[in-house]
Amino acid sequence: MKIRRIHLREIHLPLKEAFEISSGSVQTRRILLLQLESAEGATVWGECVAESHPNYYPDTIDTARIAIKDWIAPRVLNRDFENPADIHDVLEQDFRGHSMAKAAVEMGAWALAAEQAKTPLAKIIGGTRDKVAVGISLGIRKSPEELAAKVKESAVAGYKKVKIKIKPGKDIEYVKKAREAVGQLFPLMVDANNAYTLDDTETLKRLDDFNLLMIEQPLAWDDLVRHAQLQKELRTPICLDESISSVQRAEDMIKLGSGRIINIKPGRVGGFTSSKRIHDLCRGHKIPVWCGGMLESGIGRAYNVALASLPNFTLPGDISPSSRYWERDIVSPEWAMDASGFMKVPLDKPGIGVTVDTEYVDRLTVWKESIG
Repeated sequence: MKIRRIHLREIHLPLKEAFEISSGSVQTRRILLLQLESAEGATVWGECVAESHPNYYPDTIDTARIAIKDWIAPRVLNRDFENPADIHDVLEQDFRGHSMAKAAVEMGAWALAAEQAKTPLAKIIGGTRDKVAVGISLGIRKSPEELAAKVKESAVAGYKKVKIKIKPGKDIEYVKKAREAVGQLFPLMVDANNAYTLDDTETLKRLDDFNLLMIEQPLAWDDLVRHAQLQKELRTPICLDESISSVQRAEDMIKLGSGRIINIKPGRVGGFTSSKRIHDLCRGHKIPVWCGGMLESGIGRAYNVALASLPNFTLPGDISPSSRYWERDIVSPEWAMDASGFMKVPLDKPGIGVTVDTEYVDRLTVWKESIG
């Protein structure tokens, strides 16, 4: 494989409604899209999941643009690679951070390999499923009653799991109302996005009363030690997200007992190669994993669906259909969930499995440039 050229562009895609987490709110998603061209003539679309501000992770859409142009492209363009995993290793050598920028190019290389082999992306990375269970992530709401109504609506719609964003002051009563709305057995979880400290242990222990599937990332984004202390105090499993940036950090979590579940976001961990290594490690230790979302367009969703088809993704992921976030997505067909709460893995065409609406993308584009 040889990547000849990388095209970058930023689009602005408005959300149906503002999405609020503990660290901020977004109404219009700035999205960095890529097109990778191979020397063999194949072209694929990819997406960098970095956000506008470093409130979730250090990477941003602006730093990713610089990283791809100045440091990643010179390492990968016009160089022969036997397989995409080699690109991951080249980008890790003496090159710290910028995981989301690295992931965008590395995952695009996997899609190029799939196109060239005339194989679906899910198959080339080791996927085993033809459909994946779908969960939904609900942002922070104005009142417990409003949240409870959305949770019930989501359960009735068929979602296999509902995730509730929480923060101090919008937690116990909100979760209580949500649990009452769907009963004790429905798969319900919360995500704090680092909003708590160990000083909040007693509050977090109260969440044990609600039979939650997990509590995601309650403490600092880069912490493992304090999460281990907190997990000893809780019956509910802790799921780590931001704290798991590599397979080595996943190994540390297991040794320290910092959590019992991992949310694998391929952009956060540097791409598919790292995601697969974390997946395999967790499978060996009987730790379930699931695929989180970053408010991706339909292009980024394609990569998440492919990853979620791997065998140890045993919990529903945040891979909601296009209509959950967008009035109109940039791919065809748009991603859809069936009545039983599953999304089809596109195994009937090579590559990412959807067609990009280039005319609509052009209308949404605010800048673009080519490298190579």
